[in-house]
Amino acid sequence: MYQTIVLLPLAGFLIAGLFGNAIGAKASEYTTSAFLVAAAVLSWIAFIGFGFGEAETIRITLFQWMQSGGLDVSWSLRIDRLTLVMLVVVNTVSSLVHIYSIGYMHHDPHRPRFFAYLSLFTFAMLMLVTSNNLVQMFFGWEGVGLASYLLIGFWYKKPTANAAAMKAFIVNRVGDFGFILGIFGVYVLFGSVNLDTIFAGAADIAAQMGGEGAEAAAAGAPVLNFAGYALPMAGALTAVCLLLFLGAMGKSAQLGLHTWLPDAMEGPTPVSALIHAATMVTAGVFMLARMSPIFELSHTALTVVTFVGATTALFAATVGLVQNDIKRVIAYSTCSQLGYMFVALGVGAYGVAIFHLFTHAFFKALLFLGAGSVIHSVSDEQDMRRMGGLRKHIPVTYWTMVIGTLALTGFPLTAGYFSKDAVIEAAFVGHNSFAMYGWGLTVISALLTSFYSWRLIFMTFHGKPRASADVMHHVHESPMVMLAPLLILSVGALFAGIVFEGYFIGDEYAGFWGASLFTGAENHVLHDMHEVAFGVAIIPTVMMAIGFAIAWFFYIRDPSLPGQVAERHRGLYKFLLNKWYFDELYDVVFVRSAKAIGRFLWKTGDGRVIDGLGPDGISARVVDVTNRVVRLQTGYLYHYAFAMLIGVAALVTWMMLGGVN
Repeated sequence: MYQTIVLLPLAGFLIAGLFGNAIGAKASEYTTSAFLVAAAVLSWIAFIGFGFGEAETIRITLFQWMQSGGLDVSWSLRIDRLTLVMLVVVNTVSSLVHIYSIGYMHHDPHRPRFFAYLSLFTFAMLMLVTSNNLVQMFFGWEGVGLASYLLIGFWYKKPTANAAAMKAFIVNRVGDFGFILGIFGVYVLFGSVNLDTIFAGAADIAAQMGGEGAEAAAAGAPVLNFAGYALPMAGALTAVCLLLFLGAMGKSAQLGLHTWLPDAMEGPTPVSALIHAATMVTAGVFMLARMSPIFELSHTALTVVTFVGATTALFAATVGLVQNDIKRVIAYSTCSQLGYMFVALGVGAYGVAIFHLFTHAFFKALLFLGAGSVIHSVSDEQDMRRMGGLRKHIPVTYWTMVIGTLALTGFPLTAGYFSKDAVIEAAFVGHNSFAMYGWGLTVISALLTSFYSWRLIFMTFHGKPRASADVMHHVHESPMVMLAPLLILSVGALFAGIVFEGYFIGDEYAGFWGASLFTGAENHVLHDMHEVAFGVAIIPTVMMAIGFAIAWFFYIRDPSLPGQVAERHRGLYKFLLNKWYFDELYDVVFVRSAKAIGRFLWKTGDGRVIDGLGPDGISARVVDVTNRVVRLQTGYLYHYAFAMLIGVAALVTWMMLGGVN
């Protein structure tokens, strides 16, 4: 069954990609969608049957991939509860995105190619989450990067889409370089890239250290002999963890490597939902959770993860306050919520991070697909300043987006209430150096999240219509093929938290996760977070209510206030509107400098050296000489006789001067 789950999207990709034009767009849509629905159903069956039964890990070897010396890599599937959670998330959201796209993309002439790319994206993500070794994981890792490039740039005749696709691909290569160096480091430390060997080796190292890596290093922890050098084991582990985290930063759009994520909105809206909710951006979170046996040994690495995650959560939340593109607001929301997940990972609450990943997939896919329904209804307009008053025209879309917003902001008993509040509580009781920093920034981000989320709802659906009369005349609700996925996701956004809380982070935690997540003996975060005082537990809900009240006052009670505040604090407004100027900074430091170096090499190297002295220069000189020699071929007999006479005279002169004895 597990092989079938993984291979169904691949089959859909091959059918639509190779035979799409032959079988037609409809057949491509229905075939790929049917395969994904089947994969989703099988994933839920496996999750319920395996996930709530025995906790043993299943390993299925498909074939031997490569073997060289000590490197032994097989293509195999690792099925445990962490894998099953990801299978459910990826296939459920992907199947709904496929169905939704039948309606959203019905006018596009290149639908077979689009659906082929969607299925390829899903297959690559499934290979990533089912991998039993780091090389296979890297294959899936690069696969989602390739598929994202193809999907973001799907409308290839649009220059901004091409630029966004290249930006996503290039920025992710930075993180991927760190990831592959981390894989090399793991192989040096453990002599293998197979997860079982790595985890067993991590347990042995932990036993030798007698405690947490950094503390044990100061007490004379064991060393690693590498190329004749003795390296402290704890330091080597930390370096490897930080390299792996660099890879996660790229895929999961953490601060510094986040710039590709908002620009990814240039792709079709279903692509945005798939990237932001179920694939790609969750890859980094999954990878760190999978490698928890190593990260538990490095206090320093976990501290860095906490710091970067908390800073990302605040950064993205502040930028989301002033964005006017409906999809970009939700995109920065994704970036912020990923920061929450990394805060949970950083304080050692791995189950909490995956729980938030799980619930986030439902309400974030709901919000993106809901935004697509809005865009579809208003003739492809994405600027919220040109919307307003849509509530009565598209009521189903409105209420589903309200449900998604309630879950995102943490309204009591919705999915986000259980998972996001759990992240904040875990940060409060975390023991690393930046745990309280993470708690403070996630609390502030909760207020900002509530404000910009309700700002989106109020600007889009409430107030007076700001679109032209012609646009408002054509506003209509989306077809059922687009609304059905919204309704299904609404159920998940409402009930995923209350149904699964006990298994992911509650009393059934240890029995549910088994050995798929590792928590050290000194890690008591899961226990302590359930003991926090009521005042601490209620703070996120208070922040949510304050954010809602401010948004209501600004955009319903007195809509003139936002403009007044922006004008009064113009510098801050521009700073946030320009996303802290990261793009401008990178343009100066990297883009312009690279172009300057290229121009210099072109002018001096190619222009003067290669064209002057190299093959191009030689060929040019040959042409010059040839042009002069050709002039001797005049066609006049007396010219040839004169040339012969000169030749004879030269020969006689040479003989007379002693050239011949």
